[in-house]
Amino acid sequence: MAVPLVVALALSGWNSAGESLKLENHAQPRGLSPSVPPEIHSEVGDSSAGCDGRLRLVNIGKRQQYDWRDRVTLDTDIYSPKSASFHPDGKRCYVNSLEGCKTVVYAIPGLEKTAVIEHRFQTPNDSLWASPSGYYPHTHYPGGASRPFSGKPVEGVFSHSGRYFWVPYYRRTFDINAQDPSAVAVIDTYGDSIVRMFESGPLPKMVAYSEAASLVAITHWGDNTVGLIDVSSPQPAQWRHLEPLVAGSKLVLDFPLDKEVDRDAVSGHKLRGTVFTPDGRYLFVGAMGGAMHVFDIPRHRYVGHVDSAYGIRHLVISGGVLYGSQNIAASVVSIPLDSLTAAIAVATSDNSRKIAAKGWRVCKVGNGARTLEASPDGEFLFVACNSASEVCVVDAATMSVVDRVRVDSYPVGLAVSGDGEYMAVTSQGRNRIGGNALNLFRILRPDKPLVDSIIETEADHGSPDNEPYAFQKDEAKEVMARDSTLVYLTAIAVAVIAVVSVLLFVIRRRARRRDDDCENG
Repeated sequence: MAVPLVVALALSGWNSAGESLKLENHAQPRGLSPSVPPEIHSEVGDSSAGCDGRLRLVNIGKRQQYDWRDRVTLDTDIYSPKSASFHPDGKRCYVNSLEGCKTVVYAIPGLEKTAVIEHRFQTPNDSLWASPSGYYPHTHYPGGASRPFSGKPVEGVFSHSGRYFWVPYYRRTFDINAQDPSAVAVIDTYGDSIVRMFESGPLPKMVAYSEAASLVAITHWGDNTVGLIDVSSPQPAQWRHLEPLVAGSKLVLDFPLDKEVDRDAVSGHKLRGTVFTPDGRYLFVGAMGGAMHVFDIPRHRYVGHVDSAYGIRHLVISGGVLYGSQNIAASVVSIPLDSLTAAIAVATSDNSRKIAAKGWRVCKVGNGARTLEASPDGEFLFVACNSASEVCVVDAATMSVVDRVRVDSYPVGLAVSGDGEYMAVTSQGRNRIGGNALNLFRILRPDKPLVDSIIETEADHGSPDNEPYAFQKDEAKEVMARDSTLVYLTAIAVAVIAVVSVLLFVIRRRARRRDDDCENG
């Protein structure tokens, strides 16, 4: 029954608004619109109800561009932020502002801005661009490879132990219908500057890296293809394109040059979530317009589609389990990786493109499930729920929602730091409503006491007068005040016990003396 349930939920769009957990400090929604859910905003200091003493989320900082009166959190570089990625060193967070055509780098946890990387190219820069591969010709815009353009950064992934950060462009700005090649920028995180550019297929959205296979995969939403770049050399100048993979059949694109079309309606499978297996053997690609696709990397070929996994937007692998988010169905699904690979082996031996994987589990979350990430220990999943304007926390073992917290409308991107201490959430907005916000949460766990970690954070990362620390200091003071009160009361109790003991000793001694006097008289 689990397999049909996954398909049914993916296609149903069942509204889970009736399912709710307590939200502390929850303000009333505002900015109602007939076309989008109510607009709400989060505040520094918001916290979740918590999960049985195992976990609690606390909003410790934000950057936004919707309220110019709030000068503390205002940041004009936050413009339609699509994604966030923590550097492996845990000290930086890279945020892609799609409409701002910028990647903004923030220090963690103070959210001090350390770099702004512009994705604007006024003149061709041959020293940055890799040699043309021949796989991505400009057929609608003659000379497109040398035209000035701005790139709209979407997702990102780190490679080579965090040295490089790969950022695909949703489109080049002159290509109004995204039917010619776009591009991928490679940022050297040592200096936070672009050091290499690669052409890509139309509408690239997701990017993934496999250390085992020495490959970067760029998934093209626009034409059912996936680009591959060989990064086995330590020198970026030697990285090279491989022949793109195709999910089913490649779309032929021929749209007007003077009128925009709805590319979401004419993008085939709408390929999105992308992840390599840990050994680099397989590449899984989710599809918001169909089933999940599987590619055999060593053989460089398309294997087939998983007929029980539909409408998957984002994919992650954690603890030997594959997890996927389903936007329309408002769900998270999971399957043991070995069950899926066994089904792939059967389909391959049968020469079938239909992969019948069994063992799926389903968890309903907030409406509009977008990006999901796992905690480093694999115990929890964090899901950005766009229409619900919240982050849901799923217990990976039970596949049930155990906590949730509000965020600015409408969240799309989410990242968890490698040490599991922080979660960043980007809110992009919908129909010019909501969005333009980055929220940073502290993930509190029992094995990391609040006061000790806050004191260490302030000492390591700058002035405690920074706005994000204001809440931390207040909460720390409350904790320390409670501890001081406890110590004070304990001292009084000890003193009282000591006094009583002395009095009892004196009383007993005098009583013995009276007894002695009686016996001797």
